[in-house]
Amino acid sequence: AGTATFLIMGDTCTRSCGFCAIKTGRPGVLDVLEPERVARTIQRLNLTHCVITSVNRDELPDGGAAIFARSIARSRALAPHTSIEVLIPDFCGDRAALQVVMDARPEILNHNLETVPRLYRTVRPQAIYPRSLDVLRWAKEMDPTVLTKTGIMVGLGETWAEIETLVADLVAVGVDILTVGQYLRPTESHLPIMRYWSPDEFDRLRAVGLALGLRWVEA
Repeated sequence: AGTATFLIMGDTCTRSCGFCAIKTGRPGVLDVLEPERVARTIQRLNLTHCVITSVNRDELPDGGAAIFARSIARSRALAPHTSIEVLIPDFCGDRAALQVVMDARPEILNHNLETVPRLYRTVRPQAIYPRSLDVLRWAKEMDPTVLTKTGIMVGLGETWAEIETLVADLVAVGVDILTVGQYLRPTESHLPIMRYWSPDEFDRLRAVGLALGLRWVEA
């Protein structure tokens, strides 16, 4: 369909989120040639849209921001017709690192909140909800023309009221797009599914998000 997602900076993450099946540990040496290969692949596949995401690389001074920026720049040079979305980590709240990515001007800057604040200690133990909100707010301040986007999972024990508060937080920091999906447990060692949300509830989630002021909700 002319779209693809690329996971850059290796297959080992410095964090250990309760929902994620990517392995945790000390990552290998950073591959500085990866942006060129990503760009050439985008060009070869003649993509109309690509998503570039990564593991967390907290051991790097910039969290890998420069690799994101080079991936955007090389992709733009080799495939100028392809729109580029980056799904980034929080860079440990380093605003200068985020600026490096924003200066490369992706079409969409995505950073996932994943869940409501009450569940962060269990779901994202090394992340901080206000810090992730700051990333989204800073991105919009740095370049108001870039679409900002985030995603959450449901089924981990969140309530309607908590989701409505989260959506209000997103509107307050200028987020344009929200995606909402059902949490699915990768293995028995990951967090259990508290419940499955129904199609009607997803329709209601979309309606609530739009009513509160988001530009687009994919639920």
